[in-house]
Amino acid sequence: MIKHPHEMLYRERQIRGGNGECQTLDLQMQEEMRHCRVFTQFTLKKGVSIGEHVHEGETEYYWILSGEGIVTESDGEKVVRSGDLVITGNGASHAIRNEQDEPLVFLALIILD
Repeated sequence: MIKHPHEMLYRERQIRGGNGECQTLDLQMQEEMRHCRVFTQFTLKKGVSIGEHVHEGETEYYWILSGEGIVTESDGEKVVRSGDLVITGNGASHAIRNEQDEPLVFLALIILD
């Protein structure tokens, strides 16, 4: 099966109480997947964030495609750049924001435990 871009869902929306609107491209919708909840490309312009949230019974992966962001985890803030992989699960929480002029683009995948 091949899914073409015009078959994917593009949206602009606030996520988890973050600042501004994230641009999202849902590569697959939740009802199309059996073991995943999210498979989405996110673009965060300068000043945009995804608010802090917890992952219980699932693990979320952020694979940074381009740009630079700040991830907040229980042990503090960390800079992430292209090629980095953020892994959050087992009841842990995280948030992500972009403070740079260049958009932060990453792939988010939530796997159900």
